[in-house]
Amino acid sequence: MKEISFRTDVLPLKNELFRMALRITLNRDDAEDVVQETMMKVWNRREQWAQIESMEAFCMTICRNVALDHQKRMENQNVSLEDEDSVSTHPSNVRTPEEQAMQRDRVERVRGLMNRLPEKQRTCMQLRDVEGKSYKEIAAVMNITEQQVKVNIFRARQTIKQEFLKQEQYGL
Repeated sequence: MKEISFRTDVLPLKNELFRMALRITLNRDDAEDVVQETMMKVWNRREQWAQIESMEAFCMTICRNVALDHQKRMENQNVSLEDEDSVSTHPSNVRTPEEQAMQRDRVERVRGLMNRLPEKQRTCMQLRDVEGKSYKEIAAVMNITEQQVKVNIFRARQTIKQEFLKQEQYGL
């Protein structure tokens, strides 16, 4: 059995946990609170660490559950994914200011479309396309089958593609 250390095995996951929490809560401050609560819950379960097969999946599952609980409490609030001044999308291949503005607009529209997806689809897509997790890892975090993960990702991508194309063809 591998000896698990909070410093070397759990703390390095904080950015990944933050991104997942942010994708669910859609608010930076709330996501930070969720990560803090997740870290405390993981620490309080340190006696169980030896039995855990994947510390990452364990932490991600706790984070997801804490974020979902938080969302239930805050259900009536509608906030954006990021504050406008913290958005940093500067692809190196975009050259002119006009192209940069168009690219930022597209990214924001895709984020907006992602934010409107059902929670399971949004989380599956975040874990796969942003975090680069395998279907197996996502299934473990979300407590669903790999086939359900694939279906959720497929539906999420289809919805975003269709809505984005509608916006491109007919305007907002």
